[in-house]
Amino acid sequence: MIRIEHIGIAVSDLTKAEEVYGRLLGTPSYKREAVESEGVVTSFFQVGPNKIELLESTREDGPIAKAIAKRGEGIHHIAFEVADIRAEMARLKAEGFQLLNEEPKRGADNKLVCFVHPKSANGVLVELCQEVG
Repeated sequence: MIRIEHIGIAVSDLTKAEEVYGRLLGTPSYKREAVESEGVVTSFFQVGPNKIELLESTREDGPIAKAIAKRGEGIHHIAFEVADIRAEMARLKAEGFQLLNEEPKRGADNKLVCFVHPKSANGVLVELCQEVG
């Protein structure tokens, strides 16, 4: 793992959350993007080397909608940048971690992504991210 790539925050109303985080961080969102496969619209903020990703569900049965229904708005996941997502997936699987997908998927912000189940990571949903070349 190279570094923390971003922190994902589940929100009910992306427009309102963008306004709140814009004021909080002192900078506007630099990018809004829909990820149809995950049923979300995302909004990214850059603060120095760090990024915050706000996620709003586009489907009532989507993972973000379910997370908000269960725990409310707030931190949803922590994402780590990796150099080789497939190698990192194999390493984590060999270490006994449960992956939520067998193959990397296309995610937001030009990334390939894979998620590690929170049950195998002390209750934290972990995302692996590799920049698409």
